Amino acid sequence: MFGPGSHFHPFFDDPRWALAMIRATVLEAAHPQVGAALAGNSTFVAHPWRRLRNTFLSLRRMFGADEAVRQREATRLNRLHARIRGTDAEGRPYDAMDPAARAWVVATLFESTVTMCRLGGQPLDQSTLRGLYTEFRAYLAVLGGADDDLPATLEEFWPYFDRVVEEDLEGTEAVRVILYRLFDDLPAPPVLEELAPLWAVGRSLAGPVIGAITIASLPESLRRRAGLPDVPGGQTLAQSAYLAVGLARYLPEGWSSTDGLAGLLLLSPGEDDPRARTVTAVRDGLKRAGALLRLLAPLPPEAEEAEPDGVGRGAAEFFRTVLDQTGDGFLDWPDLAAMAREVAGRLDLDEPQETRLYDAFALWWRELQRALDTDGDGRVSAAEYAAGVPSLAGPALIRVAEVLFDVTDRDGDGTIDEQEYRTLFRTGFRREMAEAGQSCSRSVFVADFVAFMTGRRRSGAYDGLLAQA
Repeated sequence: MFGPGSHFHPFFDDPRWALAMIRATVLEAAHPQVGAALAGNSTFVAHPWRRLRNTFLSLRRMFGADEAVRQREATRLNRLHARIRGTDAEGRPYDAMDPAARAWVVATLFESTVTMCRLGGQPLDQSTLRGLYTEFRAYLAVLGGADDDLPATLEEFWPYFDRVVEEDLEGTEAVRVILYRLFDDLPAPPVLEELAPLWAVGRSLAGPVIGAITIASLPESLRRRAGLPDVPGGQTLAQSAYLAVGLARYLPEGWSSTDGLAGLLLLSPGEDDPRARTVTAVRDGLKRAGALLRLLAPLPPEAEEAEPDGVGRGAAEFFRTVLDQTGDGFLDWPDLAAMAREVAGRLDLDEPQETRLYDAFALWWRELQRALDTDGDGRVSAAEYAAGVPSLAGPALIRVAEVLFDVTDRDGDGTIDEQEYRTLFRTGFRREMAEAGQSCSRSVFVADFVAFMTGRRRSGAYDGLLAQA
């Protein structure tokens, strides 16, 4: 069912999977339950590359050969989703653990894989289709899904899929964000973050095309229900795109490796990775090209110029890049929960430690609400934050820092050594953190975290953890 011998395993290194994943995400977001959960809790707008990295890593763990890793990842995902519930803009309740919604997410992954092969000119035979469907049902079962959450046979799946598309899906806010806002505003990946002009040019050309390809590949009934436009020559466009991208499969072995490409794309220049030096050298050359491009064709700045570590941020920039994790323009509990989720994922925390971390962030949120939510609407606007910045550094924030130190200090010796530091930040000790040469004390760690989270001091380590797109 899983690992190198499975039907699904080869698709991890299929370049067409990138287009199929976008399509599957739109199908997921069109489900009212999933769309509401994404709109209210996900970081895919403000931090899309981080979200992509985490999704890719999770799929690798779930479809890998190691059963223990798969079970641990399933448990982690269930804990994560159990925390995501609420009501949408129309007052309808949503719950990320809803069985029908979870089954639909798995269904979209299977169906988009099948569509990818069909549009790419290599439709799957019935035997492979049945084997692939069995594997996706097994994936849902590992997550705790019941036998009847998805139809038992492939023949029963297609009427189920058509019924959900026709009766349940709609043009949710999350669908509109993915198709129209995400690609228009997509920030550069970490490795290219200083090449905003070059990135903006490429994005302005590729974004509308990717959106059109995605819309054209969706079921006609969904396009109608969601009010999506007809794309002239849409089917031809989609087929041509999948065929063209699929040619990358014939590159020399390793050139189209998803692991390798994702690793480079999501690599931060400051990470403790040998490839970072090469990437930095290439990026410096591209920066000179970007400077020339700005002279020839000035573009609006993507973001403020980054100051070196030790220099603070303005309130507006800090609110946008750090506090507003979901990108909706407000600070709310889902933003702080996203921070806790990222830390817990980096450290692979077990349930007691994860709960302790979430509780600390929840306590900080209640403190922020009392201090900053002056209009009583249950969230903090950028203006409210700017007016009450000094209130950020209360005792609850210090408590978050202390809990973060405790869960990072895996051996419990009262200091964070180089390996523990690297696990959290994906980089070795920075000079200012290596006071004792080989370890970081609680007081230094807490002071650095509080200084960062109040916008008083930049930190390459914490930027990579919480501010990076």
